[in-house]
Amino acid sequence: MTDIYDIAVKDIDGNEMTLEPFCDKVLLIVNVASKCGLTPQYEGLQALYEQTKDLGFEILGFPANDFAGQEPGTDEDIKSFCSTQYNVTFPMFSKVQVTGEDKHPLYDYLTQEAPVTINRSEMEEKLKGYDMEPTQAPEVVWNFEKFIISRSGQVLGRFAPNTPLDDTNLVSTIRVALANG
Repeated sequence: MTDIYDIAVKDIDGNEMTLEPFCDKVLLIVNVASKCGLTPQYEGLQALYEQTKDLGFEILGFPANDFAGQEPGTDEDIKSFCSTQYNVTFPMFSKVQVTGEDKHPLYDYLTQEAPVTINRSEMEEKLKGYDMEPTQAPEVVWNFEKFIISRSGQVLGRFAPNTPLDDTNLVSTIRVALANG
């Protein structure tokens, strides 16, 4: 079985790495996009990061252009956007694919470990209201889907993109993970 910390990724500057530097931290892994109706979530993600980073919490942002071409820019464009528009200081990574046959190994791992997305049906209905066809579970349904990872690398929860960052279940999952030092 793959260990999440052994999966190869690239940071937003293109440097090869793994998630090993984040071992022993609680993680919120989120696929992000700059031109999405949910893009303002960057503000809440940054606020959450500032409140919890000293407690052993990290947010890892993975830009993806899988949904309606809402992340068309280069990694440099994305880095500039996140910095100037939302003052993002949490770790950002190189653009990846989060769905389909060519999905990044990290997202293959995450969707296998947590095939059920909390609040998915609500998000699917919203997409259908915009005449957009949602992906089939267990694929990521849209930009800003959130995965919570324990300090030991276990996927504790998976939340639909439209789940607010103050959602009781999401906050509880993070708090319990942080308390289990």
